[in-house]
Amino acid sequence: MADLFDDDNDDASSNDFARMFEDSMGATSRKLNVGDKIRGEILSVGKEEIFVSTGTIDDGVVMKLDLDGKEVKVGEFLDLFVTRVHGSQIILSTKPTSKNISDDLEDAYDMMLPVEGRVLEVCNGGFRVSVLGKTAFCPMSHMDNRRVQDTASYVGQKFEFMITKFDPRGRDLVVSRRKLLDEQKEAATAAFSDGHKPGDFIEGVVTRMEPFGAFVEVAPGMDGLCHISEIAWSRLGHPSEALKMGQQVRAKVLKIEEGMNGRLNISLSIKQAETPPWENLPAHVREGEVVEGKVTRCMKFGAFVEIAPGIEGLVPLGEMAFKRVNRAEDIVKEGQTIAVKIKEVRSDERRLLLSIKDVLGDAQEAEDRAGAAEAVAYNAKSGAAKLGTLGDQFKNLFDPASANRKK
Repeated sequence: MADLFDDDNDDASSNDFARMFEDSMGATSRKLNVGDKIRGEILSVGKEEIFVSTGTIDDGVVMKLDLDGKEVKVGEFLDLFVTRVHGSQIILSTKPTSKNISDDLEDAYDMMLPVEGRVLEVCNGGFRVSVLGKTAFCPMSHMDNRRVQDTASYVGQKFEFMITKFDPRGRDLVVSRRKLLDEQKEAATAAFSDGHKPGDFIEGVVTRMEPFGAFVEVAPGMDGLCHISEIAWSRLGHPSEALKMGQQVRAKVLKIEEGMNGRLNISLSIKQAETPPWENLPAHVREGEVVEGKVTRCMKFGAFVEIAPGIEGLVPLGEMAFKRVNRAEDIVKEGQTIAVKIKEVRSDERRLLLSIKDVLGDAQEAEDRAGAAEAVAYNAKSGAAKLGTLGDQFKNLFDPASANRKK
């Protein structure tokens, strides 16, 4: 019984009562406004309404339809927004109000935080973007850090944007994706320079093709250039003959240097990431074989013919025809497919000597042989016929019955 009158217990009870009294007074004095965010405990669940504690002397109400079918029970907590205050009636919702959205946008603008937005449509000078339920404008030049070519491909896509202009009234909201990409690119550039050096092999994606070469994205927002001569071992008229947009490629880093504008210039080679064709010659590339190839270049001294990917041989002027040839263009044209005979293979020098004349000579020889055989057959047949006629004549001379019939 002595414990009931212990001074320590009396002090503890007094402190608890004081704290409860302060909390009660705080709840009594606290007022909620539209846009406030609360975390409330579910007090009761009705057919259409749910009553929630608000931290004030008044309870709040949220409609069950607002929960999108989510099942809840007494004692659980919900994160809610105050949508209306009318006297002691507090209406709550799981969806933020326009004030909440405006506050979030202002915070993102002040603290330079990225926000997610969905591109709605293309408009005059740029794009309309939905950001937290608000419609923002993104200038065309700020949608990407490279030139926008296909505007329709951005519509419907979700990206992160930086807010560059904010009006609390929501009338003027401007966003930029390029600003965020530029920041990412700066970070990627530093990381790439520290982690890569000439001679390394890297993976990338083809993002753009020009007559002089292909651009390959090797890090977010950072491209390297693969010159057209470094795309394939074969000669190309345009990068699209060997590559496709969006294609994943493996490349060798040839050079990394900082340009005058501070940007990092990266030179790549796709073909040097592959096994050179001369190190593994196809079976048909051997002396004496007649093969088909494409004329790649006509020069003063002859024509180069590609007989396998990346493997070219020279047809000198003297090997083009039996007559004197002054210009290779008189016999062949660039891009033409012709038959050539492999006269010599020098793998160590990566050189092939080819001949058109030998193919013509072989064909002529075969034709002559065929003609000779046909002549022999014809003569044999003709000789047999003549012998048969002479035999009949001799037979008539010595056959009285035949002679009488002629009379």
